[in-house]
Formats: sequence, structure tokens, C-alpha cells
Amino acid sequence: MYAEELKTYYPLHYCPVDVDRRVLPLLFPELLLFVSPSPLCCSSWWGGVQMGPPDPILGVSEAFKRDTSPKKMNLGVGAYRDDHGKPFVLDCVRKAEALIASKQLDKEYLAIGGLGDFTKSCAQLALGADSEVLKSGRNITVQTISGTGSLCIGANFLSRFHSASRDVYLPKPSWGNHTPIFRDAGMQLKAYRYYDPSTCGFDFNGALDDISKMPEKSVIMLHACAHNPTGVDPKPEQWKEIADLVKKRDLLVFFDMAYQGFASGDIDRDAWAVRHFIEQGHKIVLSQSFAKNMGLYGERVGGFTVVCNDAEEAKRVESQLKILIRPMYSNPPMNGARIAATILNTPDLYKIWLEEVHGMANRIIKMREQLAANLKNEGSTLDWQHVIDQIGMFCFTGLKPEQVERLTKEFSVYMTKDGRISMAGVTSSNVGYLAHGIHAVTK
Repeated sequence: MYAEELKTYYPLHYCPVDVDRRVLPLLFPELLLFVSPSPLCCSSWWGGVQMGPPDPILGVSEAFKRDTSPKKMNLGVGAYRDDHGKPFVLDCVRKAEALIASKQLDKEYLAIGGLGDFTKSCAQLALGADSEVLKSGRNITVQTISGTGSLCIGANFLSRFHSASRDVYLPKPSWGNHTPIFRDAGMQLKAYRYYDPSTCGFDFNGALDDISKMPEKSVIMLHACAHNPTGVDPKPEQWKEIADLVKKRDLLVFFDMAYQGFASGDIDRDAWAVRHFIEQGHKIVLSQSFAKNMGLYGERVGGFTVVCNDAEEAKRVESQLKILIRPMYSNPPMNGARIAATILNTPDLYKIWLEEVHGMANRIIKMREQLAANLKNEGSTLDWQHVIDQIGMFCFTGLKPEQVERLTKEFSVYMTKDGRISMAGVTSSNVGYLAHGIHAVTK
């Protein structure tokens, strides 16, 4: 009777909210046919979503955390560490934060293009205070969500307005995020030779040969300094030849400058390539990040600049950049931009920053020299000069995947399979151990 009544009042595949499905069949076994779950209830909108591959850097960090060795080293993460292996907050950042807090500023929205004091200083840092581009007003710079956000804005701007070509040529190899950023924006990814594994250096002839064959109007990605992941940069004379050839081929240059000041310790030296290309008449687009050179990793501070023909064109480009940004995130975050702007526009803090960024770069350079020296002391007969010649946070050691695997298993030294190490993870206390391990797997 109860089964018939329930069947009448509560149709098949339906159960009232006040009836516990787990209890009902126990009371009325005959209802098993009538309280089966609805196919609609159990189906998933996302059943076809496949598991994505793990991030290679995250995988290295997770394996490192599980390791119980007291000598373990994590050389995968691209974030600066002091000589004790600890995260480092710049003194100028602390002072800027205190100054900002003392002003008791509001938390209102920024403009779509970001904080004006920041974007002006961002462009000036990259192009130089005496830049003709800045004086003539033929650039537009917008604040972005660090370097990654800047690249996303740039890629989508090119996708929408660079109709002459969909091809973007990346150096081989390039930063891993470049590929999905441009691919997801609808651009066509191509590559040109850059790194020479036989020398662990720059394949200058290969790069020139590939550039000479690029179709006109194509986009070429160039790392302004401290090439990621190789740490290999062209010399000034090589940059000049590249600039001349790129101009001859009529290519649009997209500079990624994530390490200004952090590479050599000199902000002008690290921006030399960008400024030279502009002086030679190139109308570049440029991404900047303040994650590394100010240690503002979590603040997500960056900028995107377009160099135009004139001020009127810059205004039109600005209007379209704002239209792109508006549906993405409306406007950028405030705090990091205030910190960076305060440092760049306060003479005392700016001086401290220059000293600190120089000190960070010098520590990395010192670790390179010590690693090479320790390898020699270990008795290695291999040529490790490339460790010293490369620049910036990352070093392509030349280790093969099987050597990397041995280094991890036998010495608890963690890095990506391509042999790239973050020199920021090397300290005075562990550089000898690292050299011992590398020698053991390469002799």
C-alpha cells in the first residue's frame, strides 16, 4: 500500500526532500525500483574534461617537499632567495609600504589603464628618461597583472589589430608560458634557432639564418635580457646585427623584459637592446615585470607599452587597449603599483633600490663563479665557462635528462629535466655540495 501511494504521489526517479533515500528502501524494500537516482542528477556537465598534465615546475617543488634529506636543494623555482636560502623582501619595498600606509589612502578603483604615476615611471625605466618616444608622446603604457598579464594583453592586441600576419616567432627554447599565451590568443606559433646545446651558448648564425627567412610583417619575440630559460643573451654587436636584419625583413618586435636590473645589476645595461631597437626606428611592443627586480612576486605589477608613429596614433591604441582590458579584469590591482611608483618616484628609495637590485644580481653572479670554481676543484675536466657567461636567474647547465635524474635520486638536487637550474637557489653553504653532485653525474 505504501509503495503504491508513494508511486502515485512521487513519480519514478523523484523523492521528496524530507525523505532520506538511505532509510526509505529499508522501510519499504519494494520501493527499490522507484527511488533509483535520476540520470539527470548523476550526470556531469564536465564529464568530458580530461586531466591536464602537471606543471613541470610545480612537480619539481612537490617532489622536493616530500624529500627528507637534510641536504636537499630546490633549483626549480624562479624566485630570488638570499644567501641563507630565504625569501627576500627589499628594504626599499618595506620603506615604500610604510610611506604609503602613513598617507591613509583610499582603496577606490584604479583607471582601466592603471595608476598614472606607475605607468609613466614604468615607461621611463624601460625607454630612458631622455627617450624621444616619451618626449613626443608617441607611446602608450598600461598597467598590467605582472609580466604574464602584460603578455596576454599584448597577444590579444596583436590578434585583434596586427592583421598583416598571425605568425609569432619564439626563440627556441623560450619561456614556457609564451606558447599558451600566444596560442590561446589565436596567433600561429613558429620558432627560430637561439640556443646551441653544443656550446651552451647563443646560436648567433642559426638565429640570423632563421630571421632572414621569416615572412615580412611577422612578429618576433625577443628577450631583452637574462633570456629565460637559458640565461644566454646576445652581445651588443650581435644585437645590432639582429636589429638591422629584423628591420630589413620588416618584422614587428615584441620585447619581453622581465629582469631589468636583475640581470647585470645595471638597469641601463639591461635595457640596452630595447633602446637600441627604438633608436634604429623599430616601433616595438614591450612587456615589463616588477616581480624579479623589486621582489614583488605576489603583488603582480607589470606594464605593456606600444611605441607608435605619433601621439595621435598612441591615443587610438590606448582606447583599444582599454577596450581589451575592460572585460578581462576591468582595472589592475592597486597596492603593487603604488609600491613600485613610490620607489621609482622617491629619490632616496630609488637610490636604495638601485643598490639592492645590484646586490641581488651580484649574488647570482658570485654563485655562478663559485659553482664553476668548485666544479674545477672537484676535478671536472669539462668546460664550465658557460655557467659564468650566462646571465640572470637561470642557467642551462648542459646536463642531460638521465644526469638530472641521477642528481635527484642520489643527491636530492631538484631541477627541471632539461638541466635548467635557478641560480637563486644556490648559496654559499650549498654550492660545494651542488658541484660535487654535478661532477659525480658528469664525469
